Amino acid sequence: MADSQQLGDMLTTINPANGQELERYPRMGDSDVETTIQNCHEAFLDWRHESPEKRGEIIKAIGEGLRSKKSELARLMTNEMGKLVKQGEQEVDLCAGICDWTAANGPKELAAEERELPNGGKGRIVYSPIGVIYGIQPWNFPAYQVIRYAIANLMAGNGVLLKHAESVTGSGLMLEKIFRDAGLPENLFSVLRINHDQSDAVIAHKLVRGVTLTGSAGAGQIIAKQAGEKLKKTVLELGSNDAYIVLADADLDKAVRQCVMGRVYNNGETCVAAKRFIVVDEIYDDFRDRFVKAMKDVKMGDPLNNEGDIGPMAREDLRDDLHDQVRKSVENGAQIQCGGDVPEDDGWWYPATVLDNVKLGQPAYDDELFGPVASLIRAKDGDDAMRIANDSRFGLGGGIFSEDKEKAIELAEKHFDTGMVFINGFGLAQPNMPFGGVKDSGYGREHGGFGMKEFVNVKAINVMG
Repeated sequence: MADSQQLGDMLTTINPANGQELERYPRMGDSDVETTIQNCHEAFLDWRHESPEKRGEIIKAIGEGLRSKKSELARLMTNEMGKLVKQGEQEVDLCAGICDWTAANGPKELAAEERELPNGGKGRIVYSPIGVIYGIQPWNFPAYQVIRYAIANLMAGNGVLLKHAESVTGSGLMLEKIFRDAGLPENLFSVLRINHDQSDAVIAHKLVRGVTLTGSAGAGQIIAKQAGEKLKKTVLELGSNDAYIVLADADLDKAVRQCVMGRVYNNGETCVAAKRFIVVDEIYDDFRDRFVKAMKDVKMGDPLNNEGDIGPMAREDLRDDLHDQVRKSVENGAQIQCGGDVPEDDGWWYPATVLDNVKLGQPAYDDELFGPVASLIRAKDGDDAMRIANDSRFGLGGGIFSEDKEKAIELAEKHFDTGMVFINGFGLAQPNMPFGGVKDSGYGREHGGFGMKEFVNVKAINVMG
């Protein structure tokens, strides 16, 4: 995802509710970047020898620090990217929960394993940290996107660098302070205030051993190529166009309520969000009428005071791109059921919008709409609905609404081509469940212990005699 505008050697943050400048931060010079990488590596050389239990104590303290700064951090995130304050507080709670789970479960996840060798002797498998891990993160969840990769890698014993989106620079720096105040060794987690050319140099740096990105599929291709040329592993969490299937036996009240929340939560700017709503013909008209009515009731309002259901979009270019996708979808046959107009107010607002008659060849069908726009798609039956759901180059998450839970679980296990499936509800992430996707939604997993082992050396020690 592209950062917002640069002003000379300054990084600038802007309040999307009114378009007013918030802060300017000096960009780091190349020598500062080099020093930061070196210092992170030096800190890693000591940290790698700390026990997982000791690392866990500090990570738990980071979680406590997040809770103590919840109100301040949530308000900063709202000012920088427009989410409702109450949703920012929920984000911080999730981050603290990730710290708690990682601290409690990290030692056993990273414990050495013993095996008998086939021809006698003992085998020992250890998970050794590899060094400095570089994370390139977006603006939509300014705290969670950082915590998700940083905490797992700190537990694994690695050092961590962060390039946050320019538009949430303040949030990144606040997290750095929370980490440090919690007792994390100096320089082990550092924010890089850099541009894209400098970022390319960080990826290539000999002391950087792995790269993780959350962003668009296009950005993922670029980062994976750059890292791959240096034989460095990557973890990519990219965009998606998540399909939520509504079957004939679904509880429609529940389905409508959860689908609306799944589309407009975080102002609709969520990778693993409900975006395409594929409804079987038998109940399509009923679902559509209820869903459109509920989306019409979604109100825009001051996110700092939780006055509406959605706040502004994070950047002007993102709002304009979304509206262009809506316009092109309509030109190709989609029908607007509600919303679809750019307000004349200051700031980067966009109303909750529903597109009907969505079909192949429209952006609303083919691409990710990263904002509060829902795509309604009619399916002949359950089999057709699953076909349409999987007819996407993306594969992050998805959902099924059915009162036959066993049938829904079977569909999720055997047919849904995504990394995550939600049944009879909408969800974002759980600390103890893997998070990640397939196809153009990326590869690798975070959470649930899996993220701790993405950037480690799974080392085999063979004791022969």
